[in-house]
Amino acid sequence: MGLPCVLEAFTSIFEIGSISNKCCDELVVLGKVCHSVLVKRTLENPLFKDLSPATIIAKSIQTWNNCLGSIDSPSPST
Repeated sequence: MGLPCVLEAFTSIFEIGSISNKCCDELVVLGKVCHSVLVKRTLENPLFKDLSPATIIAKSIQTWNNCLGSIDSPSPST
């Protein structure tokens, strides 16, 4: 996963933001297990001790499900 997409995914989970379809594709290729472990490991970092794990996990699941939905549905033609 490229750094720009890592930042998009991070922002959509740990802050307020969205993730593009391109980055969703990269996230899904990464895999759900890897995605979940990265979120869990980030939550273990003392820099993020003030965040609510339940909220972050919920946002992580929402981001993952949104990405799966964006891949399953065809993109509008441009």
